[in-house]
Amino acid sequence: MFARLSPQSRTVASLVALVLTMGGLGFASVPLYDWFCRVTGYGGTTLEADAGSDVILDQTIKIRFDGSLAKGMEWKFTPVQREMEVRIGETGLAFYEAYNPTDRPIAGSASYNVFPFTVGGFFTKIDCFCFEEQILQPGERLQMPVTFYVDPEIVEDKDGKFVEEITLSYTFYEIEQEEVQAALSTRSKTDIN
Repeated sequence: MFARLSPQSRTVASLVALVLTMGGLGFASVPLYDWFCRVTGYGGTTLEADAGSDVILDQTIKIRFDGSLAKGMEWKFTPVQREMEVRIGETGLAFYEAYNPTDRPIAGSASYNVFPFTVGGFFTKIDCFCFEEQILQPGERLQMPVTFYVDPEIVEDKDGKFVEEITLSYTFYEIEQEEVQAALSTRSKTDIN
């Protein structure tokens, strides 16, 4: 069928196909990049697990905690503890505190990474407030936990074995008002059941 088209029509059809292909690749690039980062730890993206490590080494590593807010986010957000030392493979528990000083409910979502970026594939979260949206009512203060461990395989990695300190950073950003209402509605239904 393509062979029966005139040269001009084939050119137009080829260009349309190219535009559609590029649009599809552009649309798929964000989820594919996100998946790639989560699987490999690229760019400081951490890994997730259901349980802690079976191996705990005597070697320790310092974990620093950092918290910031995206422009326009009206919460106050800070780590409760600035740093801790854990044995590699040991499950650590840290808390961040969020406070909504406004007179309206605000929902937020946290993005995160670790530094140096090369250790993202060795920093594993078991549970984290960043896995779901957080909603704070006016004047509400909330302490939010993150449970994690540093994979013992870090000591075998050519770059990781020299790391003495890891910084876990979170940035909270506000979610649109429509999403806040939907989240509050879902939260209310869950509280009733």
